[in-house]
Amino acid sequence: MQVYEVGGAVRDTLLGVPVRERDWVVVGSSAQALLDAGYRQVGTDFPVFLHPETSEEYALARTERKTGAGYTGFAFDTASTITLEEDLQRRDLTINAIAREADGRLIDPWGGQRDIEQRVLRHVSDAFGEDPLRVLRVARFAAQLHPHGFTVAPETQALLASMAASGELLALRPERIWLETQKALLTTAPDEFIRQLHACGALAVVYPEIERLFGVPQPAKWHPEIDTGVHVLLALRMAAQLSDDLAVRFAVLVHDLGKGTTPAEILPSHRGHERRSVELLARLCDRIPVPNRLRQIAELVAEHHTLVHRALEMRPSKVFELLLKFDTLRQPDRLEAILLACEADARGRTGLEENAYPQADRIRCAARAAAAVRHADVPGIEALNGPAVGEALRDARQAAVSSALANNTFGE
Repeated sequence: MQVYEVGGAVRDTLLGVPVRERDWVVVGSSAQALLDAGYRQVGTDFPVFLHPETSEEYALARTERKTGAGYTGFAFDTASTITLEEDLQRRDLTINAIAREADGRLIDPWGGQRDIEQRVLRHVSDAFGEDPLRVLRVARFAAQLHPHGFTVAPETQALLASMAASGELLALRPERIWLETQKALLTTAPDEFIRQLHACGALAVVYPEIERLFGVPQPAKWHPEIDTGVHVLLALRMAAQLSDDLAVRFAVLVHDLGKGTTPAEILPSHRGHERRSVELLARLCDRIPVPNRLRQIAELVAEHHTLVHRALEMRPSKVFELLLKFDTLRQPDRLEAILLACEADARGRTGLEENAYPQADRIRCAARAAAAVRHADVPGIEALNGPAVGEALRDARQAAVSSALANNTFGE
């Protein structure tokens, strides 16, 4: 039995970035031999084995043969005669098809080291085109490795476009689409994921609601970049700079979906896009398994982001109403995600990236004032019953918000 380190750990070591996890390939062995050695088998698509001490993943060297549609339509051969080179050939990108022996020697039959040096994402072989999930994976790697200067090779870009046009992406399970999206949104350049999917035509298949935003004009007065799709990319990049919270980044990605269905006769105005955005977001989340917290925050941002932008002009009573819509007093943790998403929207515009966003500070001030008022702080509340108790507490909190906002200046 021969064991080699493979995949991302080898790539990241050569790039000089921290290694998050290590994967191994086993040549010249069998599933039974690994089980006898104490490894634990996991996985459904093909067997993977967890090391009895480190719990790192070990997979038997394998080849695969296309047998049906989608990324699950494969037959795998894990015979002990499969060579390391054959296993590496079926991997997606050359930079992920490098193996390392125990003594540190690299085995690189497909030019992965060269492509790391040249900062190129290039597919290993034509077999790449048999797995539609790899379209999303390349887009994710484009986002993940963008800070290192990686770009997609022209021949790989052409293959991605061909795959997107083939209809194979329709066989992708929603769970896998979301998994790749989630990983990409958590990179330092999540906008590159969307940009790459748009460039190869895949965005129209997996996220048609987002694809429709490209080419839709907005008023230059508010959006110097004009194109709605470009604005979403800029806002998403800003969101990545402001927060690591996945909820913030997802909310920014989908906050303007309604602009893709604005009637042509009212363009570049987008009256009512907020409500349309909520409706389209609901359809997207019914199709793709977005976690409930992310969905709820995204809906609030989609519906109310234009109100948040006007927070400096709003009366204290209206600011307080906004806090109630956000359910801030019962769920205070999500207010910050909403405000950061709105800030990313405001600053994700050409030339406005360095602007301050005092609107968020005004709403934060109001939230602190409202939260500071407790049941015992309301005079005479002990004598009240039923709904009158809640009304008295609400009035006291609104008064506290009015006082706090009157004594503070924002954006002056």
